Amino acid sequence: MKNFWNKIYDWFNSRLDLQDVVGFIGKKYVPVHRHSVWYYFGGVSLFLFIIQVITGILLLFYYKGSSDLAFESIQFIMSKVEFGWLIRSIHSWAANLFILAAFIHMFSVYFSRAYRKPREITWLTGMLMFFLALAFGFSGYLLPWNELAFFATKVGTDIMTAIPFIGTPIMEFMRGGEDVTGATLSRLFGFHVALFPGIFTVLLAVHLILVQRQGMSVPIDMENIPADEKKTMPFFPNFLLRDLLLWLLVLNVLAILAVFFPAHLGEKADMFAPSPEGIKPEWYFLFMFQTLKYIPAQVLFIDGEILGILLFGAAGLLWTLVPFWDRRSAKGQSSRFVTYLGLFAVIFIIVFTIVGWLA
Repeated sequence: MKNFWNKIYDWFNSRLDLQDVVGFIGKKYVPVHRHSVWYYFGGVSLFLFIIQVITGILLLFYYKGSSDLAFESIQFIMSKVEFGWLIRSIHSWAANLFILAAFIHMFSVYFSRAYRKPREITWLTGMLMFFLALAFGFSGYLLPWNELAFFATKVGTDIMTAIPFIGTPIMEFMRGGEDVTGATLSRLFGFHVALFPGIFTVLLAVHLILVQRQGMSVPIDMENIPADEKKTMPFFPNFLLRDLLLWLLVLNVLAILAVFFPAHLGEKADMFAPSPEGIKPEWYFLFMFQTLKYIPAQVLFIDGEILGILLFGAAGLLWTLVPFWDRRSAKGQSSRFVTYLGLFAVIFIIVFTIVGWLA
């Protein structure tokens, strides 16, 4: 059996020159310290994205991206296609867990200052992928064409009009017109299955190449430990096997959620029906939605909703550009301001998400 695998390896090696890759993996080591557990969430995010792609392709075999057929095609998938309900449920839960893992990965990178030189581009590509993950969630929400998705999309795109000058053109571009219609469904479907995955794949390739090229960052307070006292583990097979074990655990959690809490379809969207009460966005937009509700209608000379959108935009930009204004971390020094800012962001998101959920 061993000779068989050796022959397979030799066949590929003679054509692809795999020795360099094997040699690179064999020399790659992962730092071991008390925060090492956070290294695994990048891999978990990647695993959940792969599940998204696989289940998304399976759903595409039956899904119809038009307002006349979208709802009925989902009904067909859930009732007639063998294990169709399970595939759709896994796709839905994997989307939520993917964004949760991306949140955890982003904050772990932030608090460990892994964005500092020379990893600024790695952080930027990661942030762009995080925003794309949110865009995946928003664009995929309307695809079942049910009542909840229709009015949630209407509310979500209405908020865009609060952006000065460019808000209304962006809203009309997203909707394919002034209102949420079948054109909106077709447009978001195109974004969801073609445009966003294409951009995401390019960013992911760059991100992974940079991670492999630069290695994994260590916290600032561990940088000055003598080389002979630093603990490491081989990437292959030690770290990779631990990564795969965690993927297996995540797969089990995903299967339990999909089986015992399957995704429901609800009622078909009726564009002429009144908006039902209590429409809320997905949980990862809930903290922003709830915050906007607390801002007064008019703050001095500016509309409250516009002020909220501008503040969230500025905060997102500030967060994305942290490698370029956090000069202390770039010099290998810890910054309490950066730590407190991160803690404030975490607490703010958790509290307002819970409040929005209970409201």
